[in-house]
Amino acid sequence: MGVKVGETCRKHGVSEPTYYMWKNQFNGMTVPHLSQLRELQEKNAKLKRMYADLALMHHALKDVVDRKL
Repeated sequence: MGVKVGETCRKHGVSEPTYYMWKNQFNGMTVPHLSQLRELQEKNAKLKRMYADLALMHHALKDVVDRKL
């Protein structure tokens, strides 16, 4: 207790505006909610990577088909 926000932010390499943005965004969330949020964010990142891989494959196959015509 008694440590100022600015000192803590500097210690962890986070700006004060970022701290207050996070505070507003996550204030009142319980540990299970935060765990679920992290899980969903990880799943979303995985799906985005899968989509990017499939999009690259699609464009590569489309190029091959277009060359044959």
